[in-house]
Amino acid sequence: MTVEIREMTADDCEAVATVRVRGWQHAYAGLMPQAYLDALSVEEDAARRRDHLARGNGRVVNLVAERAGRVAGWGCYGPSRDEDAPAGSAELYAIYVLPEQLSTGVGRALMDALTSRAAAEGCPLLLLWVLAGNEHARRFYEKAGFAPDGAEESFEVGGVSVGEVRYGRRLSAVVAAGDSRG
Repeated sequence: MTVEIREMTADDCEAVATVRVRGWQHAYAGLMPQAYLDALSVEEDAARRRDHLARGNGRVVNLVAERAGRVAGWGCYGPSRDEDAPAGSAELYAIYVLPEQLSTGVGRALMDALTSRAAAEGCPLLLLWVLAGNEHARRFYEKAGFAPDGAEESFEVGGVSVGEVRYGRRLSAVVAAGDSRG
């Protein structure tokens, strides 16, 4: 079955929330407190998705991946939030796929569309943050051309500190040329 990638609409918020919540519950099991993951609510997340989509102001790109007419994945990117990022850099804020769609090409199609779109917009670099212990996601990002850049941070979830590692992928030769000038 083919994967269709398209812009997310307000009508997709419930399906995207389902992808996101189920994605968190699957990907972060054992990496975050289970009670926190169990308490995630599709309804609450759908309300947040609607709010984020309404406030996007065209700066955040939200794409969905459909297979057989059903939303199977979602991803979004926008301006990098990191102060040390080169001017014009983008950040992949999220990419999630329904657990039963993992390793079926949905994530790859979505990643290809997101990176192509950011490159077409002239973004020199695409950054993302991934949980340090999420080996499956780290392998996925590395296969997609991302590499850790040395930045690390942590945040608290349910009273537990969770470490993250930043990855980056160059999208433009402009930054690469600038880096080589000494």
